[in-house]
Order: sequence, then structure tokens, then C-alpha cells
Amino acid sequence: MGRNSDLAARRAKVMPRGIGCFHETATAERAAGAVITDLEGRELIDLIGGIGVMNVGHSSDAVVRAIREQAGKLQHTCIHVATYEPYVALCEKLAAMFPHGESSKVMLVNTGAEAVENAVKIARQFTGRSEVICFTEAFHGRTMLALTLTSKVGYKRHCGPFAAGVQRLPYPSHFRYGDGLSLEAFVDRELTRLRQALINMAPADEVAAVIIEPVQGEGGFVEAPIEYLRGLREICTEHGIMLIVDEVQSGFGRTGKWAAYQHADITPDLSTWAKSLGGGLPIGAVIGRAEVMDAALPGTLGGTYGGNPIACAAAIATIDEMKRLRLDERAASLGARIRERFGAIHNRFPEIVGDVRGVGCMMAIEFLYGGDLAAPATEVASAVLRGCLKKGVLMLNAGAHGNIIRILCPLVIAEAQLDKALGVIEEEVAAAAASLVQPQESGARG
Repeated sequence: MGRNSDLAARRAKVMPRGIGCFHETATAERAAGAVITDLEGRELIDLIGGIGVMNVGHSSDAVVRAIREQAGKLQHTCIHVATYEPYVALCEKLAAMFPHGESSKVMLVNTGAEAVENAVKIARQFTGRSEVICFTEAFHGRTMLALTLTSKVGYKRHCGPFAAGVQRLPYPSHFRYGDGLSLEAFVDRELTRLRQALINMAPADEVAAVIIEPVQGEGGFVEAPIEYLRGLREICTEHGIMLIVDEVQSGFGRTGKWAAYQHADITPDLSTWAKSLGGGLPIGAVIGRAEVMDAALPGTLGGTYGGNPIACAAAIATIDEMKRLRLDERAASLGARIRERFGAIHNRFPEIVGDVRGVGCMMAIEFLYGGDLAAPATEVASAVLRGCLKKGVLMLNAGAHGNIIRILCPLVIAEAQLDKALGVIEEEVAAAAASLVQPQESGARG
């Protein structure tokens, strides 16, 4: 038995199956830049980046140095016990980067799910209202309120009852729900749907917040139309509803801007962050208008490890390194490169490639039989992922049917590495298309 399979067997024996695994045979012993080395010394080009965490790359010298220096000074004391420099300095940096009105405040947590839970808690305290509106295909985390907001039922089976006061609308996906309308007409229809929901689903004066991913992650890299986000901002302002933008996967340069909501030139009332903020260490944040953040009563926010000194030091170094390397600009250029190659794959294999989409270096391919949304080609996506792993490229899927492959590579990836990986993807799509025996009925294609 090899070292990889041995570790997989040990995992299966001691870890519960509920901790899912995209690649049961993949292991990691060390990593640098955009390359992971497994237990048997095999190198894998990493197009996952720890699920959008490693924008600055694995084992960044600047981040590792900051971690070591901070570990020698202060590992933990809890922000509720004593105030320490890294926590305050990181909050200052985030407030300056992402201003939410004239004055902004920041709280630090451990994960994106915690950030979402606290953002909703703050919105409810500020407004004195209880209802929250979210969207289909959304992913906001696996803690109980976050899981309530999450759409994918596979993550929710037998986990209820879920939190009360949550309403859901269709995500404004023109590709999936456009019904042949122009983008302008579609946006008008979806904003009208939202206004009607504030009458028929949850009265506007009882809605505390609307939470939205400007670019959906687990939902398959679907971008909300810019005009929809602008209209959403106007409706929320009109009714005193807090607009929460979830930037956990899309933030910190991934889409070509530091925040994906900046593409629409809007300002949320609250925003949630995590993943690439810590450069590999667990940390998240809620950023919001000062008067909104201060509505939370003393003692209602916080936690033992939120804003741990070492994680804060890593985050400060990560942000500084991302700025130094201009990773927002690099994401835009890498994304254009990926889009061109994915577009060529789409043109070559229209019988199985239904859509290519994304923004910046957050790109995806959705596999559909004959372009039919009712016929997700899940097995094609799975075959491509398996084939890529065999050839040394680590990828993951997305979507309710798992028929979407997505790229979340470190933004420091070398062009030669990216081109090699994209070549492998094209080879595997070609192999899947050549070997495909299409089912005769849509019902057999799930």
C-alpha cells in the first residue's frame, strides 16, 4: 500500500464520512506557490487554492515570517481579556480598504460562516427586525443559521429544523432563469420580484437584511448583474433594510477588484470576509457602517479565538503582500487567459459544455448535455476531475448537480503552470466527449 492510500485508509477509519472529500486519493505534505507535493513526492498544480484561500500562494515567505515572529511574542490571550496590536491594526487596515460609509468598524472571527452569523445578528439588532432574505444556489456556511441561508440541500439533509425568519428568492442568474429575456428586462423582472416579496413574503418593515454573494461560489461562479446589485442597493436603502454582501470567496482581488461589489460601484451596509484574508490561517471578518456595527449590545459579539494574534499577523502580511504583487490586477489578466482557453473548449465541445462564466480569476465551466439545463452532465465533470488529478492537476466541482468545474488557483501561479493545467483540462474534456455514451432520457442524466 502506498503512502497516499495508507493515509486515506487511516482517514476513513478515524474520521466521520460527513467530512466530505473532493478527491479521496489526494494528499498533501507540503506546498509552495501554486504547487502541492503529496506524500509520495508527486507534484500537483493547485487550481483549488484551499478553496479560494491561497490567493497569495502557499508558504509565502512574508506570511510565514509574520507567523513566526508573532508566535514568538504572543500566541493567544483573547480579545475580551486584553487588547493587542495585531487585532486593532488589522481592523484599521480592513476599514481603510473597504469603507462602508463615512466611518467603518470591524469585528474579527474565525471563519466565513461565523462572519455571516454575526452579520445577520448585527443587522437584526440595528433594525429591530427579524426576517432575512437570501437566494437560491447560495452558500454561506455550515453552522446552523449559515446552513439555513445555504441553498444546496445535500449539505442540509437531516440537519433541521433550521433557523426561523429566513426567506429565499431565485438568484439573479440570467443564464439559468433568463427565459429568453434581454439582460435589462431580466433585471427589471427580478427587482420587481424582490419588491413583491416585500409585500407578499415578508413585510419590508420586518426585514432586517438581504444577504447576497456578488459572485456565487458553491453555486457555480454565477455573477449577479451589475444593474441588479445597484437596484438591490436602492431597494434596501428605501426600506431601511441592511444589505449584507458575502465576499468570503470572491474577495481580496479574486475577481479583479479587491471586493466583487466594487464592480457595481455600490457600498453594502455590512460585508463578510474570510478565506484569503488569512493566507492559510483561519480568520474572518465583518465590516460595516459604524452606527450599524455599534448597534450590537456589549457581550453579544465575539468568541474565544476570534482575531487570534497569529492569524491577525498572517492576515496583515497577506494583505500587504497581495497589494505589493498587485494581485487584483493579476487576477484580471489570469482570468482573461482562462476565459479564452475555456471559450475554445466551449466552441470545440458544445455538445457537453453548456456555459463558460466567471469574473476575474474566478472562472467555471458548466457541463450540460446539448446545452439543456435540465440535463446536467455530472459524470462528465467527475471524469474531467479524475483525469486531471491523474495528470497532476488538482481541481474541484460546484453546483447542485456537481456538473461545474471551477478554478480558484493561487493568484501567484506562473503562466507556464496555468497553461499546462489548462491544456490538461482540455485533454480531459476531449477524452470525456470521445468516450461519452449519452443517456436517452433527461431523467437518467442527473
